Amino acid sequence: MTIYSNVVGMTEPTAEDTVRRATAAFNSGKREEARRLCEQGLSRTPGEPMLHHLLAAVLFSQGEIQPARGHIENSLAKRPGNAAAHLLAARIARAAKDLDGALAHLDRAITIAPQREVFVEKARTLDQASSSQVSLRPQAREAWRTILDVVPQNAEAAARLGRLAWEDGDHAIAVSLLERAVSGDAPASVWFDLGLARQDLRDYHGAASAYRKAIGLKPDHAEAALNLGIVLQELGDLDGAMHAYAQAYRLRPQTFGRIAMALTSASHGRLWLDEASLRGALGD
Repeated sequence: MTIYSNVVGMTEPTAEDTVRRATAAFNSGKREEARRLCEQGLSRTPGEPMLHHLLAAVLFSQGEIQPARGHIENSLAKRPGNAAAHLLAARIARAAKDLDGALAHLDRAITIAPQREVFVEKARTLDQASSSQVSLRPQAREAWRTILDVVPQNAEAAARLGRLAWEDGDHAIAVSLLERAVSGDAPASVWFDLGLARQDLRDYHGAASAYRKAIGLKPDHAEAALNLGIVLQELGDLDGAMHAYAQAYRLRPQTFGRIAMALTSASHGRLWLDEASLRGALGD
């Protein structure tokens, strides 16, 4: 006897259903499942912009920059007026070091929907571009300044403006901005920049405090350890300075030359009979 069965209601999911499931999977940390769902959805509806957008986000989160770029471009080809897609395209382009492309996407996103997140991303992109294109430096500074004027508590803007001020030699302004930046949960890099600015103002106690904070947040921060040694030496704390130098040398042996120069050239220093003796004192 043959038994026949009719399956009722087994229709294929819509693109919207797939996007919801893939989004839920991605937000739960199940990136491979989200990727699989997007790819399955695109096999059924190859031109669906939502699925291309979501798959681009998944691939970008996994570090697959070029495939992500292809998918976000496919999404924008169908929906060129989607500001969120332009923002993602800008982030992907910046990761690919196509800064001009990133800025073009950001300008388009600002035209469509001028939101704070887009302005922050543009400031980051201009900042990155200014490292190779000095002419963009004023634009980067102005972009961060605009953000800080609108959102005075924006720590990232204060930190970047502080760093730029320090690089320009405006150490007092740099300290003021960087102290604003570290009022919240600032990373080690910002505390290190504050240490540099205070050190240049000869506030050695303040610099030492900032460097110690940087080391506490990032124990392998060799530059912070080295600079801590220098400011402690300026304060006459040679034992503390040697401890910091030993830490810097252990983390990065290439600092030996700078340590030797600091020990012999500062107002509070020590002389060593030979290189081997100094290396031994540093724990080699």
